[in-house]
Amino acid sequence: MSSVLDILSWAAILSGSAFLVVAGVGLLRLPDFFSRVHALGIQDTLSAGLILLGLLLQSDDWLVGVKLVLVLVFVLITGPTAAHALARAALHAGLRPPLDSEEDTSKR
Repeated sequence: MSSVLDILSWAAILSGSAFLVVAGVGLLRLPDFFSRVHALGIQDTLSAGLILLGLLLQSDDWLVGVKLVLVLVFVLITGPTAAHALARAALHAGLRPPLDSEEDTSKR
């Protein structure tokens, strides 16, 4: 039973790490601010959730497990909220998303 938990734990930690690398690449490669905030808001929350899930499966102490669940809830609430706040602040400051499609340019 322990080896199954170890395999699941390491799979969650490694996939969370992979999503974190993808988020970093997205931060460097995406063209505008809003695309970057969107990608990081999703990937950061997903990667942190997977890593914390993997750590939760590794923990033996129930108090450590409770703390990891509380951190996970905190990350799930604050990650998307911070991305939304950044996008709203950028809109308030006058930064507008680029309009690329033909339908969007007709609305100008």
